[in-house]
Amino acid sequence: MRLYSYWRSTASYRVRIALNLKGVVFDTVPVNLVAGEQRSAEYATRNPAGLVPALELADGTVLTQSLAIIDWLDATYPEPPLLPTDPKLRARVMAAAHLIAMDIHPVNNLRVVQHLGATFDATAEDKAAWMRYWMALGFDALEQMVDPITPFAFTDAPTLADICLVAQIYNARRWGLNLEPWPRLTEIDAAATIPPAFAKAAPEAQPDAIQT
Repeated sequence: MRLYSYWRSTASYRVRIALNLKGVVFDTVPVNLVAGEQRSAEYATRNPAGLVPALELADGTVLTQSLAIIDWLDATYPEPPLLPTDPKLRARVMAAAHLIAMDIHPVNNLRVVQHLGATFDATAEDKAAWMRYWMALGFDALEQMVDPITPFAFTDAPTLADICLVAQIYNARRWGLNLEPWPRLTEIDAAATIPPAFAKAAPEAQPDAIQT
């Protein structure tokens, strides 16, 4: 398998964690979002949306959208499961993951921030404040949604919710968001970053990481 990825992409980060948790061997193909490589004609043949990640399977099939890719991984490699079997708990895990991936992340996407600068003359600090605002709004809800006592967000083992949360908290730290108002989320993040599957997926551990 080949994962078309960018080291700081939170969506790519999610898929890397899932691949590692499943023990799936893959090659990383860097796509430099800052340089605009995702908009190239060549990459468009793999993902017409011009986004990362994209997972190319051995038969040439290309899967896109991080949650869709993770769903495929969970169906194809069922152990360890990333969603609980209990329907109510499964719905809670999915709701938390969707809040991050569908409510917080889209308005924090690179192309949205670039559009703010190009269209509304937003400064670097304006952009950072925009990012922090939407993350804080989402984290306020997530702090109440997760289980108050389990080691991870909802269970004793990482789920889709933890995968999404770890990637988003990385982004929050990157943009200078003070995480003190959400002690439960930071507690979960600390627990989730211990397993090797998470550490191996971390942005700074990727081949295209720029150490600054």
